[in-house]
Amino acid sequence: MAGVSSVAMLGAGTPVVDPTSHNFFGGGGVLEFLQQAMQQLNTHMHADREIQIELWEHIDNLATELCGINEDQKVALDLDPCVKKLLNTRKRVVLVNNILQNTQEQLRRLSYSVAKETAQR
Repeated sequence: MAGVSSVAMLGAGTPVVDPTSHNFFGGGGVLEFLQQAMQQLNTHMHADREIQIELWEHIDNLATELCGINEDQKVALDLDPCVKKLLNTRKRVVLVNNILQNTQEQLRRLSYSVAKETAQR
């Protein structure tokens, strides 16, 4: 692959070391590739967590509104199943958020280890 740059683009235009280049295995190319990939994953996970929290808040607001509508109606509407579904969905959103948070923490520790290894070289 003569003439091919050792830098490729990852995701949304983030430059990373090309794993197919000859310099990839020498001079810290692997570590640089991993570090940049982990930084991008961390950014995406952070954005996903923010979206999960926003969804969680919207579910809470909708459940509150449905309960209020149900109490205000003169004709009995059975909105309890809808509220229960919303609360179950909220629990799943919280679970996914916790998984994202734990994964992000593991990624942070791995990134620290890669940075430490890179600094030692």
